[in-house]
This record gives sequence, C-alpha cells and structure tokens, in this order.
Amino acid sequence: MKLLKTEDAVGQVLCHDITQIIRGVTKDAVFRKGHIIREEDIPVLLSVGKDHVYIWENDETMLHENEAAQILYEISAGNGFTPSEIKEGKIELIAAFDGLLKIDREKLVAVNSLGEMMIASRHGNFPVHRGDKVAGTRVIPLVIEKEKMQRAREVTLGGPIFHLLPFRPLKVGIVTTGNEVFHGRIEDTFTPVIIQKLAEYGCTVSGHEVSDDNHERITALIQKLLSEGAEMVICTGGMSVDPDDKTPLAIRNTGTEIISYGAPVLPGAMFLLSYYGPHRIPILGLPGCVMYAKRTIFDLVLPRLVAGDPVTKEDMARLGEGGLCLSCKVCTFPNCGFGKGA
Repeated sequence: MKLLKTEDAVGQVLCHDITQIIRGVTKDAVFRKGHIIREEDIPVLLSVGKDHVYIWENDETMLHENEAAQILYEISAGNGFTPSEIKEGKIELIAAFDGLLKIDREKLVAVNSLGEMMIASRHGNFPVHRGDKVAGTRVIPLVIEKEKMQRAREVTLGGPIFHLLPFRPLKVGIVTTGNEVFHGRIEDTFTPVIIQKLAEYGCTVSGHEVSDDNHERITALIQKLLSEGAEMVICTGGMSVDPDDKTPLAIRNTGTEIISYGAPVLPGAMFLLSYYGPHRIPILGLPGCVMYAKRTIFDLVLPRLVAGDPVTKEDMARLGEGGLCLSCKVCTFPNCGFGKGA
C-alpha cells in the first residue's frame, strides 16, 4: 500500500473503498476497492476530502482489509449464519433461522485482544430471528499482517465463536396446582399465559392436568404426562414457602434432579428447574409472578430449554447480574438489560 497525492494517482488501483457521507441522504462508497483512478475521478475524490489516496502495491506479508474480514467471518460463524457483503473491511453475521445465540466468550475476548480487528455481537443465550444481524466484524487498518490474522485463527482453534441452536417444537405438559383452582373457586388465568409463551417458540401443549394441593396427586400427574410423551413439564402454583405450597416437594418426589430451587432473578425468585431421567426432560416449577409480570425468569430460561441447551446451577447463579427487571412502563425486552450479565 502506498500513499499518493490524489492528483498524482491517475491510472493507479485503489486499495480501499472511498465513502461519501451526506447527512440524511447517503453513506456509501463512491469508488470501490480495485477501481482504477481516472482523470475525471479527481474532482470527486477531492470533494469527499481525499487529498491523498492509498494505492495498491503487492506485499506478500500483508492482507487487504476485505481479505482479512473474510477470515474474521470464517473464525466467527458456526452453524446458522450467512454473511453480509464485505464493505470497507466489515462483514456481518446474519441469522439463517430462528434460534438461540451461543457465544464462546473466551474466544471472543481473545480475538478482540489482538488489536487491529474487532467483533461486536448481541448478547448470548438470547433468541434471534431469521434475518437478524447477530454480529459485526471489522479490520481496523486498510492492510493487516497475515501473521496477525493467523493468530486470530489460532486463538479460535476448536470451533467458531458463534453458533445458532434451532428451536425444537417441544410437546409440553402443564400441571396447574391449587385447591382454589381445583375446586372451581377461581378461574385458571395462569395456563393461558404459559400457552402463549410456549407458542412463541413453536411448542404445543400435549396435556393439561389440574390438581389440588395434595403433593402425591401432583407427583402422579407429572409422571402421567411424562409417560404420555411430554418433552417438558411445567407446574404452576404452590411454589412459595407457605405450609400449603407443596409443588416443590411433588416435583422432587418424581426422582428428578433439582438444578435450582430459587433463582437470583426478580421477578422469579421462587423458580424451580430440574431434569428428569436419562433424556434430561425439564420439569419446571413456575412462581406466581409469571402469571402477571410482563417478563420474568421464565423468559430467560425457556429459550435455552427449547433449544436443548442445558442450564446448569452455575448458569442460574450468574443470572444475578442483570437479573433485576426494572418493570419499565413500556417493555422493550429483550432490547434491555434484563438477563444480561457480564
């Protein structure tokens, strides 16, 4: 790459895009990389502030920004992405289908620590939709050492930084608990909320049972739904520490593995997560806040479960940072800080 006065660059090959910015009108390249500068191009280049331009010179130790950007895409994009057009050393990852975004955070930090290149993305463990921009990358200088891009490949050995896990249309069983619902004293307004949230991910209700507060009956109904092929079971009601609240005991008595009873999230502190049997079927206990709060712990965990992404005890503990919903008058979730820790 060689720097020349614009007036002296006629016949030379541009090694970068020349961008014109007119506020409120355009921001696009007036000349592309590889363009051979003509005499009539000189006034245009001067009008966009280019008194000097970089022209291409062969150097076996260097890569052009667009070639390096392609490498950034290759080390970034795992399953589920398509690339944008490369422009000015920039390339974006576009979601190819609806799914859960997974990020190897250590690799992301490692690449961004190398210097002269960057990758910025959405938060991981959140849903994205087909066509969404998931991440953007850029090579900072016009040319970059091949050796530096090789180091970027080395720090991402073992797999790309980003993956997209497709959502699975699970069959979900629901057990509604509580003497007040079982005996018809009040209407069940909890189940419709659960059905609506499940529908966001293509899940269907395979069975719905209603029980009083008898923990043995609740356990039996959970096992009934499992035997009928439920791929997830959700229990609503009876999740607090009141003497009559027996749902956590009923879930435990199925023989499931309790991952967490209690979550560092508000709303949603009394949430229970467990996995049943060798196929790790999720059994959940949802606190009452899910029925009336706009967004809760259920909205943070559900997309991961539907995508088949195991949620661990450590994962639950990490939800504390960012786990406070501010109950904004206008909810913008997931475009807010709820659930987005370090």
